[in-house]
Amino acid sequence: MDTDRMTGDIGRRLKDLRKQNGLTQQELADRAELTKGFISQLERGQVTPSLVTLMDLIEILGTTPGDFFKDTGSMQVVFREKDYCEKVDDDGNVTEWLVPAAQGNQMEPLHVALNAHAALALDEPHSGEEFGYVLSGRISLYRGDSRFDVKAGESFYYKADCPHRIVNPGNRTARFIWVSTPPSF
Repeated sequence: MDTDRMTGDIGRRLKDLRKQNGLTQQELADRAELTKGFISQLERGQVTPSLVTLMDLIEILGTTPGDFFKDTGSMQVVFREKDYCEKVDDDGNVTEWLVPAAQGNQMEPLHVALNAHAALALDEPHSGEEFGYVLSGRISLYRGDSRFDVKAGESFYYKADCPHRIVNPGNRTARFIWVSTPPSF
């Protein structure tokens, strides 16, 4: 890797971490005893920090050198059926985690097969949002005091700030993709 590209990668990673921590360039500069201009140039790949400065920034941003320099290029992007993790509950309903170990991610995609006349457990209010797409059959989504009927080819989306649950009122298995953020399963 050439020096200019490495400097740009370091700058992008620092900027991403700064934003994840909710810091402005000025706040990061103040904590690191640097100037806002230097942070700006660093994030744009225009300057290369000394090793001491880089280690200070990494520590201030709440990570480790190992995590900071971890090669994200080797992250798994495509998941196949052999990668899925499956759980069958006592009623025979099947939940497949489509991305293993998604708890460390910002969203968690599931494939659910909900048997006829079955219901998932009531989900208490939590932070985040949920999205679903019904592949086959139909479901009833209960959110607070409201009921929403969703059939194959339709989707749902809601904030998870009140009790909610999914029921299959039909006579055949309903299959749907369900994505929760942040992961809660």
